[in-house]
Amino acid sequence: MQKKRTEEFILWFDEIGINDVPLVGGKNASLGEMLQNRVLRDKIPNGFAITSYAYRYVLEKAGVLKELKKILKGLDVKNEKALEKAGAKARKLIRDCEFPPELEEAISRAYHQLSAQYNVKNLDVAVRSSATAEDLPSASFAGQQESFLNVQGVKGLLEACKNCFSSLFTNRAIVYRASNKFDHFKVFLSIGVQRMVRSDLASSGVMFTLDTETGFRDVVFITGSFGLGESVVQGAVNPDEFYVFKPTLKTGYKPLINKRLGDKASQIIYAGNGTKKIKTKKEEREKFCLSDEEVLLLAKWAVAVEEHYSKKYGKWTPMDLEWAKDGHTQELFIVQARPETVFSQKNRNIIEEYRLLQKGKVLATGKSVGNKIAHGPARIIEDAKDIKRFKAGEILVTDMTDPDWVPIMRMASAIVTNRGGRTSHAAIVSRELGLPCIVGTNNATQVIQEGKTITVSCTQGEKGVVYEGRLKYKVENIDVSRAAKPKTKVMMNVGYPDDAFELHFLPCSGVGLAREEFIVNEYIRIHPMALVNFEEVKDLKTQKQINTLCAGYKNKKQYFIDKLAMGVAIIASAFYPRDVILRFSDFKTNEYVNLIGGKYFEPKEENPMIGWRGASRYYSAGYKEGFALECAAIKKVREEFGLVNLKVMIPVCRTVEEGKKVLEVMKKNGLERGKNKLEVYVMCEIPSNVILADRFCDIFDGMSIGSNDLTQMTLGVDRDSELVSDIFDERNEAVLRMIAHVIKIAKKRKRKIGICGDAPSTYPEFAEFLVDCGIDSISLSPDALLRTSMTIAKREKKQKQKAPKSKETW
Repeated sequence: MQKKRTEEFILWFDEIGINDVPLVGGKNASLGEMLQNRVLRDKIPNGFAITSYAYRYVLEKAGVLKELKKILKGLDVKNEKALEKAGAKARKLIRDCEFPPELEEAISRAYHQLSAQYNVKNLDVAVRSSATAEDLPSASFAGQQESFLNVQGVKGLLEACKNCFSSLFTNRAIVYRASNKFDHFKVFLSIGVQRMVRSDLASSGVMFTLDTETGFRDVVFITGSFGLGESVVQGAVNPDEFYVFKPTLKTGYKPLINKRLGDKASQIIYAGNGTKKIKTKKEEREKFCLSDEEVLLLAKWAVAVEEHYSKKYGKWTPMDLEWAKDGHTQELFIVQARPETVFSQKNRNIIEEYRLLQKGKVLATGKSVGNKIAHGPARIIEDAKDIKRFKAGEILVTDMTDPDWVPIMRMASAIVTNRGGRTSHAAIVSRELGLPCIVGTNNATQVIQEGKTITVSCTQGEKGVVYEGRLKYKVENIDVSRAAKPKTKVMMNVGYPDDAFELHFLPCSGVGLAREEFIVNEYIRIHPMALVNFEEVKDLKTQKQINTLCAGYKNKKQYFIDKLAMGVAIIASAFYPRDVILRFSDFKTNEYVNLIGGKYFEPKEENPMIGWRGASRYYSAGYKEGFALECAAIKKVREEFGLVNLKVMIPVCRTVEEGKKVLEVMKKNGLERGKNKLEVYVMCEIPSNVILADRFCDIFDGMSIGSNDLTQMTLGVDRDSELVSDIFDERNEAVLRMIAHVIKIAKKRKRKIGICGDAPSTYPEFAEFLVDCGIDSISLSPDALLRTSMTIAKREKKQKQKAPKSKETW
């Protein structure tokens, strides 16, 4: 008589799918599900599942279920000693169970069959636990049970299986189930046995089909390191990071919009019938663990998996996957997949905005996880055996965490680690718990004092900062679904790419001003001419700085192009397909000189504010090769990444003739106005821009008013001088007349006219004035966007597009 499927000990991956979670657990069901997806059929290493029925069969034959229930009855999981004692007893009870001969035979037969498929006598396999309630779209059991790598032979496999079954009762698994109200005896365990990919000879890692910090859904975020994947999963290394933009990837572009080199200090490799950790060689630490082509290929697979699961569940289902590269064949594989369980459940209409109100002494910096702030006493724990010292409300400072640390992580107000990236264990658990976390500081346990109060801030983009003392902060909940929707286009001023994915959730029509100089300062740091003419940089210290930053680049100019392109692309992708207007570099000479190598290429000016800046640099002998690098970066963003929503803007363009020169230089460098939908705007920040507005409109697609510089030039006031600061006021009638005039001319010439200066963000009455003038768009600082949108909407309703009160007289 044929057995029922639910009473089989062994099911092969190609026999199961996502509906089989009760039988084979989430991990195994996902592997089977992916094998049903034709795109990835050959990219999943084969294997089989030892079913949950086999687990129940072992417990039933051994007669230990009653004793297990007795051990866990009435357990207080907050009592560390009681938890540890109960967990140890439960695990020993299961490990001491003998496998029935019929189960041993079934496992042995399946293992030999798998070995034969790969023409190996004793195939090396990964043995992973897979709980039957895990990896549902609303809950993740990831990391709660054990996995064993490089297992060889039937004896080793059976031993690993026993350890897997017992790991259903690790301390962390017991706590997790209790906290999420899962019945200990309604969650069973299946085991996945899968051919090992020899990533110990190559690389491996994790990828998500969203940004793990913000929930931005249009990217694939990939992390990786050399060696077996446990290094990345456990957070033992600071990995390489890659971002790929999904919408244009699907249309044939190559949008690797960002990549960051991790230090990858260690790796895990084979050692006999197990694994060991070794130091990573210097030459490997200084190069990426994947080629650009491999990153794009993994991203395509991730998108295919996400689309498959989303169709299966009938809603968007972001995915958390593990990948591995085989060092023998150089092939890439997907070895794990599960639905992402944090941001897929989050209501993005509610934005919780944390704002630090004080400055303090910086103790450590690393990569931020989340966007919150917390303070409390620091508790430094470097070994899991000391976790009993931890008290609720403290900030956990440690080298790295693993699943054994979860019970105290739940009690922490924040977490800081020396090692790990943004897909490490500490990062993943912190996101799930809603804790601010800083990973990869390298030295937190050395520079933070035990017991001292510290403030952990994750509100400064990618960089997380640990401050000394208890700094004040405030929290505001904003419902963006209730935001005003005025007719006037409300856009945003964005400086730092690190903020873009989070800011994209704010309701706006795009970015009216992306400041290129912010990207150069943060991402590049080197003067472009020091890369064009490196031989002119004479001192060894500066040469060393440049060589260190350009590591991996034979052509130093390409370093500038790639870094600028990626910084710009992050902003352009965050708001895609909405317009993003990038202002070309607007450093003054006294600012350019502060870039690395800048002193060799910048003259000293008496008044840099009205000196060699903006358009005048782009065609001059002293900088035009640097401007060519800027153009090459923009060309890459639009043509290689496919982000044609990116527009460009010329700052400080003093004459119409100068504007024509810049457009000609741009054309020579592959950026031709009108080609591939490229629009070119000009800043209106000099009286000549206003007086000759009609002629500027003839050669540009639009104008954007820079109220700061226009006020300075109109009133003849140096805006950096404290001595005359009381005179500087954008609301001065002379400035208002200038603005009213240029809006009128631009609209008459059917050219777009907006403003990106600070005035409407600061003064509600200034925003009302602009609405009265009929301006097309108002670009605001992020913190003023919702408030000022409401002001604009009210003014529109009240005025109904009446003419401005202040009329120009010329």
